[in-house]
Amino acid sequence: MPKSDNNKKKNIAIGAGVAVAALLLGAASYSATKPDEPSSVTAKEEPAADVSADPQAGVYPELAKLARRDAGDPLAQGRKDAPVVLIEYADFKCGYCGKFARDTEPDLVKKYVEDGTLRIEWRNFPIFGADSESAARGAWAAGRQGRFWQFHEAAYAEGAKEKGFGADRLKELAKEAGVKDIGRFSDDAGSAGAKAAVKKDQEEAYGLGATSTPSFLVNGQPISGAQPDEVFDQAIERAAKAAKPSGAGDK
Repeated sequence: MPKSDNNKKKNIAIGAGVAVAALLLGAASYSATKPDEPSSVTAKEEPAADVSADPQAGVYPELAKLARRDAGDPLAQGRKDAPVVLIEYADFKCGYCGKFARDTEPDLVKKYVEDGTLRIEWRNFPIFGADSESAARGAWAAGRQGRFWQFHEAAYAEGAKEKGFGADRLKELAKEAGVKDIGRFSDDAGSAGAKAAVKKDQEEAYGLGATSTPSFLVNGQPISGAQPDEVFDQAIERAAKAAKPSGAGDK
């Protein structure tokens, strides 16, 4: 990678880390210090993110630049040119990540992805040990065959994480997700490519100062934890409003 690219990433990480550390580190989510503790706290018991009436409040332009907008990204859904991009940093062993995946994300897809307003980009952020890392690589491998989101759904189903993410379990999830070539899936999951892809996402999250999951960016606005639906609705709608050209009519 050219040196200039490395410097650019470093500058983004430094600026972003200072700007969002309080939000990402201070909000209650699935703490990295308690990977084995059962999740009993509901999203409503977490402190709500600060979503101001000002569409630019709490928005950091340098963070918005982290959206990759790669049309061929199998770990993303929604139009490449959608006005709003939600980036999610998550772990398949995280109880709150599962809550978001089951209770909130499907509604966001129906309300905003399907009408072209929102694009969702996933980042693997395994922080709970070897099982987390294995699941992340398995998800990436499923994506190589166009079945990431189906694997994502299977891995976040109620009770799925309690069964672990060993090699045999990953194959079961891959079959459930409709992955056609299980042999290739296993090879991909154990490949250097999987390791590098997961590491890239993980380092991006750590560069932001994130230490817990799930953590989100909505057009550069940080949101931490599996917040109530209205927090995401407000952030997305305000980001869409801010992205609308001056003088444009309402949607």
